[in-house]
Amino acid sequence: MRLTPKQSTSDSSGISGSDKEQSQTGLSRRSFLGRSGIAAGGIAAAGMLAPPMMRKAKATSAPASAGPGKPEIKRTICTHCSVGCGVYAEVEKGVWTGQEPAFDHPFNRGAHCAKGAALREHGHGERRLKYPMKLVDGKWQKLSWEDAVNEIGDGMQKIRDESGPDSVYWLGSAKHNNEQAYLFRKFAALWGTNNVDHQARICHSTTVAGVANTWGYGAMTNSFNDIHNSQSAILIGSNPAEAHPVAMQHLLYAKERNKAKLIVADPRFSRTAAKGDQHLPLRPGSDVAMIWGLLWHVFENGWEDKQYIEQRVFGMDEVKEEVKKWNPAEVERVTGLSEEQMYTAAKTLATNKPGTVIWCMGGTQHTTGNNNTRAYCALMLALGNIGTSGGGANIFRGHDNVQGATDFGVLSHTLPGYYGLSGGAWKHWSKVWGLDYDWVASRFDQNSYEKAKGKPAKPMNTKGIPVSRWVDGVLEDKANIAQKDNLRAMVFWGHAPNSQTRGADMKKAMEKLDMMVIIDPYPTASAVLPDRKDGIYLLPATTQFETYGSVTASNRSLQWRDEVIKPLFDSRPDHVIMYKLAKKLGFSDQLFKNIQVNGEEPLIEDITREFNRGMWTIGYTGQSPERMKAHQQNWHTFDYTTLEAAGGPAHGETYGLPWPCWGTPEMKHPGTHILYDTSKPVAKGGLNFRARFGVEFEGKNLLAEGSYPKGNELKDGHPEFNDKLLKKLGWWDDLTDDEKALAEGKNWKTDLSGGIQRVAIAHGCAPFGNAKARSVVWTFPDRVPLHREPLYSTRRDLVADYPTYEDRKSHYRLPTQYASIQAQDFSQEYPIILTSGRLVEYEGGGEETRSNPWLAELQQEMFVELNPVDANNNGVRDGGQVWVHTPEGSKIKVKALVTKRVKPGVAFIPFHFAGEYQGKDLRSKYPEGSDPYVLGESANTVMTYGYDSVTQMQESKVSMCKISVA
Repeated sequence: MRLTPKQSTSDSSGISGSDKEQSQTGLSRRSFLGRSGIAAGGIAAAGMLAPPMMRKAKATSAPASAGPGKPEIKRTICTHCSVGCGVYAEVEKGVWTGQEPAFDHPFNRGAHCAKGAALREHGHGERRLKYPMKLVDGKWQKLSWEDAVNEIGDGMQKIRDESGPDSVYWLGSAKHNNEQAYLFRKFAALWGTNNVDHQARICHSTTVAGVANTWGYGAMTNSFNDIHNSQSAILIGSNPAEAHPVAMQHLLYAKERNKAKLIVADPRFSRTAAKGDQHLPLRPGSDVAMIWGLLWHVFENGWEDKQYIEQRVFGMDEVKEEVKKWNPAEVERVTGLSEEQMYTAAKTLATNKPGTVIWCMGGTQHTTGNNNTRAYCALMLALGNIGTSGGGANIFRGHDNVQGATDFGVLSHTLPGYYGLSGGAWKHWSKVWGLDYDWVASRFDQNSYEKAKGKPAKPMNTKGIPVSRWVDGVLEDKANIAQKDNLRAMVFWGHAPNSQTRGADMKKAMEKLDMMVIIDPYPTASAVLPDRKDGIYLLPATTQFETYGSVTASNRSLQWRDEVIKPLFDSRPDHVIMYKLAKKLGFSDQLFKNIQVNGEEPLIEDITREFNRGMWTIGYTGQSPERMKAHQQNWHTFDYTTLEAAGGPAHGETYGLPWPCWGTPEMKHPGTHILYDTSKPVAKGGLNFRARFGVEFEGKNLLAEGSYPKGNELKDGHPEFNDKLLKKLGWWDDLTDDEKALAEGKNWKTDLSGGIQRVAIAHGCAPFGNAKARSVVWTFPDRVPLHREPLYSTRRDLVADYPTYEDRKSHYRLPTQYASIQAQDFSQEYPIILTSGRLVEYEGGGEETRSNPWLAELQQEMFVELNPVDANNNGVRDGGQVWVHTPEGSKIKVKALVTKRVKPGVAFIPFHFAGEYQGKDLRSKYPEGSDPYVLGESANTVMTYGYDSVTQMQESKVSMCKISVA
C-alpha cells in the first residue's frame, strides 16, 4: 500500500497540517487511514466521521426551500461521468453541509454511485491546491495571482516572439462547463493556434469521426432513459456496472420490464457481464472481425431489414462483400469466439428488436478505432435499429462534460460546432464574435508548412497537434513537424497526464519543455512526473461546484448547475483565469467583446448567448439560459422514460433540450430526444439522416428514398437548405425582411437569423437535408471497415493476413508509425495481451477521486489481473508484487490479482493511478498537503505507441507484456 502521508510542518496559521485536518473533520488523516483500512471497513468509518456525510436516505421529491434555520438548497449535477445525475446540495452559512441524490431527477431518480455519493468532499477538499505556486530550485514556492499571471504571460510572449504561437499548447478539459469550454476554444483561436485539444481525443474521437461520417452527427443517438424500451442490447468494450453505474440501472430496468437480452462483448468477465445473458470474450483488438461475424449470420439467415436498407442506407452491398470473408471458422481464428456463440448472439439481436448497441473506450482506443465504431453502426443499420425508440447507438461518454467540450470544438481539428477550420468556418465565427476576420487571421503564423489538396496551407487552416501526440510535438525533430518550431510550453488545464500512453516519453517531454502551467483544483501527476527543478507553475482552479453554468450529458441534454459554494482557498473559476491570462496577453477586449465582465468574472449567461448565436450546425441555438434554468427548476415534471415534460412551464419539451434544439430560443423547439426518428415532425423532435456527403456518389443516389419525417412536405430525400433552395421551392418569402437580409447567400449553418432553419422546419423538413446513412466512407483510409492487427500483436500468423497501415509522413503535423512497429516481433518475449479499463471507485486519472477519503478507503492499491494459468507459469501468487514489462522498455510494479475474470494470455490493469513511477514513490514531490491519499503506478507508463488512422486516438486497449515476480 502507498498510504503513508509525509510529515506536515506548520503553516502561517501556526497550526500543523495534521492538527488542522483534525480541527476540520474531527479526525486526522493519519487516524482516518489507520482506522478505516481494509480491516476496519466502511462501517467503522461511517460512525467516526461528520454526521452530514452519511445519514439515512429520504425519498423526497425535492428538499424544502431554505427558511429560518434551514439550509439553502442548491441544484447541481454530478461532476464525474456523463450520465448527468442530479444532486441537491445543502448549504448553511456558505458551507456545504449535506447532499441528497435528486429523487425527482429524470436521469438518476435518487440513485448515486460511490463517486456521486462522495461529491460533498470536493466542497472541502483538504488535498486541493490552495494558492498559486511555482517550482524554484526543486521546491514549491507560494506566489500571488498577479505575479503568477505576469510571469506566465511574459514567458509565453517570449516563446511566441521566438517560435510563433504554435509553440504554446493549450490542453483543455472535459471538466469545464459549456461556457468555459467554448471560451477556451475561442481563447486558443485568438492566441493564434490550433494546438488545442482535450480528453475526448483519447476517449471517443474515433466515435465522433466514425459515427458522424456514417449518419451525420457523432453523438449518442438515443438516451439512457430510452434504453427502457430496448428488447436487446449489445455492449462492446463497455462496463457500465463500474464506469456508469446509474446508466446500468436503466439497462436493468429494460431487463426487468421487457425481458431485454443483454450481450456483453468484453475480454474480461466484468461486473456487467455477470448481469448479461451472454458474454462474448473476444480477443482484444478484434472488434471488426466480431461484428462482421455477427453480420455473416444476419445476412446468411436473411435477418436484415431490407426495406430500411433500401430506403435509408447507402453502401450496405459493399459491407456484405466484406462480410462474406468472415465465415465462422475465420471469425473464431481471429476473435476466439465460436460459431455457436456468434450465431446465438446474432439471432438474439435479430429476433429481439428494437435493440441497441452500447460502446465505450474498449471499442474506441485502437489504431482501428474508427473502423470499429463504423462497424458497430453498420450492424445497427442492417437491423434497422437507428432512428427508433429502444434502438440506437447509445455511446456512453466518460467525463461529465466531455460531450459538451467536444461539441464546442476543444479539439485541434475544428472550431465550435464541428465547423472545421476552413476559411468559411473562420469567417462565420469571426462574425459571431464581432471581430474582423483579417485581424483574427493575423494572430496565426503566416507561413505554410504543409499542403492541402496540392496547395500550401497555413496553420490557421490545418489540424493542430492532438493531445495524444503532444509528447512528439516536443521530442520530434523540428524538421519533421509541420509548424515553425517544436512545442516549448504546455498548459495542462484540467487534464490528467496519466490518462495518456507512453509515460516514459511523456516524462522526457515534460523535462524538455521551457515551461509547464498546470491549472486544476489538484496538482495532478504533471506536477510530480518530471524531474525538474523549475519552470512549473500551479494555478488553483475551482471545481464546478464553485461556479455555475451548463453541462451536456452523454445523451446531448444540457443541464444547468447552480453555484453551490463560493471559491475555496485562493482558487478562481476557470473563466476568471481565462480573463486574467487574456488581459495579460493583450486580447481580452476581443475575447470578451460581447460578454460582460464583472470585476474579473465574465458573465456566464452572456457566454451562453454568444454560442447560441453561432452553433447552428448541431442546434445549440435554442437552449437559452432561461430555458435551461426552467428545466432545472422543474426536474419533477419530466417523464422517466420519454423525458417529456407533462405540464408545467416546459410542457411538451424534452428534458435538457437535447441538441439539435433548432432555431432561436423563441422558436421553442422541444429538443431532439432520438436522432433520425422519422415518426415525429421535425418541429416535435423528429429527424432523418443528414445530407452531409453530397447528393450522389459514383453515380448512385445518396438521398433517402421514400423515407421522411412525419409532416415533411417534400415527402422524399432532399439536399441541405440554403437561400437558393428556399427560392427554388417558393419558400423564400416565408422569411421576414430582416431574416432575408441575413440569409442572403447563406445556408442553414451560417444564417445568423435562424430564418432558413425556421422556414425549413415549418414545412416539415430537417434543415440539414434528408439523406441515406452511409456504411462506406470513401474519405477514410479503409472505405469499408477492415480488421487490422494491433501494432503490438501476439498473433504473428494474423499480422501477415491482416497487416496494419503503412507509416505516414505527416498526420496532424507529425510523422506516424504503423508498419515499421508491427514488423518487429516481440511475441516470444512478451506473450501476454495487455488491456486496461475503469474501476467504480475512481474516475479518469484519479487525482480528484484518490484525494477523496471516502473513495480512497474503497480501493487502496494498483493491481494487475491475470489468469491462474499465466500466474502459475510465471511463479506469481495472488496478492504478491509483480513487474509488468512492455516492449518499449517501461515497467510498473503492482499487486497481482489472480482471477479467471481474464482468459489465459490476457492481463488487465486499471488506469486511475499515479504518484509512482517504475517502482519509485513520488509522494515527496507533491506540494505539501496536496498528495492524494492513494498513489500507484500509472497503467499508461507501460501502454505503448499506436494511433488511429483518422483521429490519432491512442491504442491503450491492446498491447503486449510479460509479468514477473518483483
